[in-house]
Amino acid sequence: MSEQPNPGVDAGAVAATCAQCSKALTPEDRVAAGDREFCRTCYASLRAELEQVAAAQSSDIPYLNATLGAVFGGMAGVLAWWGFTVLTRWSVGLLAVAIGFLVGHGAVRFSGGKRSRGLQLLSIGVALVSYVCATYLVNMTFINQGLAKQGDALRIGFPPQTLELLLMVVTTGFGAMDLVFLAIVVYEAWKIPRPLVLPPNAAA
Repeated sequence: MSEQPNPGVDAGAVAATCAQCSKALTPEDRVAAGDREFCRTCYASLRAELEQVAAAQSSDIPYLNATLGAVFGGMAGVLAWWGFTVLTRWSVGLLAVAIGFLVGHGAVRFSGGKRSRGLQLLSIGVALVSYVCATYLVNMTFINQGLAKQGDALRIGFPPQTLELLLMVVTTGFGAMDLVFLAIVVYEAWKIPRPLVLPPNAAA
């Protein structure tokens, strides 16, 4: 003979225990965090630990090391995009996205895993400079190839001799998709070193 469930007992309430200490939870002592439930004591302890981690990530940042990491990442992205262009004679703008990714990770790794608004701004600045440099090199390659086909001995060199030349080369063939790629580069450089943001205190 099968047992019939007691309709007067809330099985969920009886079975609910703290995900940290396994203590049975009462409605007054229950705090939901994501897909888990904690007692107020454990929740407060875990919350305090997370707040300490978040504060440590954004303090005592070695900006010199972070800058070096960001620059190295930017250089790697520039060389990857330009190198692919030189080898294949085909420009793939999507490769520019790697610049923001490598710059952001370089800043985080060389700073010892730090994350802050300052590192975000640093990464965006380095990523923008790297993007301009890579665009110049890629466009320079195609312009020089065109000049060679025409039998013209003129060549565009690196670095550019004037700001006017830099702007002319960088903006050659610049279109809507280039804006999209640039936006992704900036987003990646902003996203990777962003500081940890805790959700609102569920026990408040």
